[in-house]
Amino acid sequence: MFAEIITIGDEILIGQIIDSNSAFMGKELNKIGIDVYQITSIRDDKQHILDALEEAKNRADVVLITGGLGPTKDDITKHTLCEYFNDTLQQDENVLAHVEYLFKKYIDTPISEVNRQQALVPSKAKVLMNQYGTAPGMWLEKDDTVFVSMPGVPYEMKGLMSNEVLPRLQKRFERPYIIHKTILTYGLGESAIAERIEIWENELPSFIKLAYLPNLGRVRLRLSARGINKKKLLDTIEEKVTSLHTIIGDIIVGYEEDETIEVRIGKLLVNQGKTLSVAESCTGGKIAQSFTGNSGASSFFNGGAVTYATQSKIDILGVSENLIKKYSVTSTQVAEAMALGVKNKFKSDYAIATTGNAGPNKGDGDVEVGTVFIAIATPDTVFSKKYVFSNLRERTIGKTANKAFELLLGELL
Repeated sequence: MFAEIITIGDEILIGQIIDSNSAFMGKELNKIGIDVYQITSIRDDKQHILDALEEAKNRADVVLITGGLGPTKDDITKHTLCEYFNDTLQQDENVLAHVEYLFKKYIDTPISEVNRQQALVPSKAKVLMNQYGTAPGMWLEKDDTVFVSMPGVPYEMKGLMSNEVLPRLQKRFERPYIIHKTILTYGLGESAIAERIEIWENELPSFIKLAYLPNLGRVRLRLSARGINKKKLLDTIEEKVTSLHTIIGDIIVGYEEDETIEVRIGKLLVNQGKTLSVAESCTGGKIAQSFTGNSGASSFFNGGAVTYATQSKIDILGVSENLIKKYSVTSTQVAEAMALGVKNKFKSDYAIATTGNAGPNKGDGDVEVGTVFIAIATPDTVFSKKYVFSNLRERTIGKTANKAFELLLGELL
């Protein structure tokens, strides 16, 4: 069965915001055996919305709509839904009570008539209560197609999807099983991996598909199995993953469905009773954020310093000014001094340090754009490696962070 996603809002079309909602919905639908046939972004225009709804009805069993449900005049989705379903708006008392509760508890201002209108919903709709906002979700059906309208605010949409929409879809439709297993690899490019596993890939059964997902120094290999026999799918996937380990086990670091490499590093540090600190120059805090973005990081992450300017490396990390003058701020010697300095400052067992030139200009250093030095300090030693990644700033920063994770994981293992 198929779903179609329609996002409504001029702000998406002009690039003012990125449509992260569709990515979340697509992933969650796939988990319950529903394929996304198409994703469409459209303007806040009545006729455009009507056309998109009718076209989607002819292609999909489920149409998920986000956006255009706010209290202002440019939010027209509810009124357009009424026209499409030949319906009228009526006040839902439960929604009104919820809106009044939210205003009283969190906003502390009198509720206006505009906000009261959030409680107006199409009379044919099943109301889906939005626990995190004032605009409710709405479930409507036409010619055996389910239409679900949700707010465009990501956390509100996610709450409705998890609490209301997905459980209802699972009850409403019979669906095949779709099983994914995503293997995380580091240190080898997509084409090199493909060459090593060519025979293995050619022997995959027809109900299992392999996708290569490269991204800045790491390649994900996603196995997708589809069918009605869940046990057969799971058993076959595990059998193929086990055999894959005999071929490229040297570059496999984990599985995306279980944990990211950052989470795995954190667990290893906790299990070993060790701690980590980071000193970042060219990565600008990306490495630290990758760790602290996960819960429980305080149990192993002691702290970090973004010593972007040369002087901050001297003042904060204690890097010798003479060392910098002799070898340059972007050098293996300075990277190792940064790692030891932050390890000492935060009294950690391990440390990561990065220094380099992400571009587009050379900055304080004299190395070419894309040149990076990554240092790892362990309880016993310190070492560093030099890389030349890219002349694209974002790509260099991302690959530097990923390579740092790979180096540290290797030490912990």
